[in-house]
Amino acid sequence: MASVDIVNVKKSFDRAEILRGISVRIQDGEFVVLVGPSGCGKSTLLRMIAGLETITSGEIRIGDQVVNELAPRDRDIAMVFQNYALYPHMTVAENMAFSLRLRGTSKAEIGQRVARAAEILGLTTLLDRRPRQLSGGQRQRVAMGRAIVRDPKVFLFDEPLSNLDAKLRVAMRSEIKDLHQRLKTTMIYVTHDQIEAMTMADRIVVMREGRVEQTGGPLELYDQPANLFVAGFIGSPAMNMLKGSVEIGRRTGFSADNGTFVPLPPSPALEGLAGRALVIGIRPEHLHIAGDDRDGFEVAVRIVEPTGSETQVTAIADGAEIIALFRERQTVHQGDTLRLVPMLYHLFDATSGERCATVTA
Repeated sequence: MASVDIVNVKKSFDRAEILRGISVRIQDGEFVVLVGPSGCGKSTLLRMIAGLETITSGEIRIGDQVVNELAPRDRDIAMVFQNYALYPHMTVAENMAFSLRLRGTSKAEIGQRVARAAEILGLTTLLDRRPRQLSGGQRQRVAMGRAIVRDPKVFLFDEPLSNLDAKLRVAMRSEIKDLHQRLKTTMIYVTHDQIEAMTMADRIVVMREGRVEQTGGPLELYDQPANLFVAGFIGSPAMNMLKGSVEIGRRTGFSADNGTFVPLPPSPALEGLAGRALVIGIRPEHLHIAGDDRDGFEVAVRIVEPTGSETQVTAIADGAEIIALFRERQTVHQGDTLRLVPMLYHLFDATSGERCATVTA
């Protein structure tokens, strides 16, 4: 096991700057997820850690060793790809043992390592099969088994669940997290799926356009997003956002540019923000139905989606779409008019996007 230090790493292809000075410290044994939209540079960063891409400037250390100039085979890492990369003519056992055979490892040790990895991943009964005889989930477990037998300092995962169906992805998320808890090895995982990031990571690195937007635990990012991008990217359904300004005086609340007025209880956090161009952000589950006709703001219900455990309502407020998520069952129908009250909200600077305040109403 080893820590990984990424220090002011930059990457350019010709004149195109892909990574713009990334610095992240990953602790020994930590499960860190790099997440962001397509093209943000997360896979490029992972490949640079692996040695598959050169570094334009900066430094990457695995443990105490600077690895900028080391070949991939000398970095003591193992990488799991989204396309499995299995040899079709080899059995499961042969695929898992292949890298050890290249190293000249003894047959006895190869057998022990393959048997241990197969037991951990539930592959013991499949060792004599070939990849074409396996399901997608089984092939991905073989790819992970091939990495486990190497006993590396660091595991790297490049969107390993992208080719699986939704149900299998949920199951494999649990398997990878369980694998980390068993092995306690440093793992760096790349995905564009924020649900994967939230459910698997010890810590998440949110990236956009070659920069780190925020780093923190899943709930830290959810509860205290640093800026509008993180607030909109983390969370499903996405946070509701309205641009406007705070009013304090005869009435206190948020006056949105579209005409919606969101009444807010007086709060010290609102003082000093009046008159500034802001964006109010309210997560769907933080909207409750008002108990009084004078409370909240009015919306017209457009879509009702009950799932049993919760009800998602898509509504319109003066032309703006608002999504509310109710944990308790609600008798709501298309065309109804509701008044919604935010129980918690965030305020962001409309120009910089930085969070100004988080307030519990």
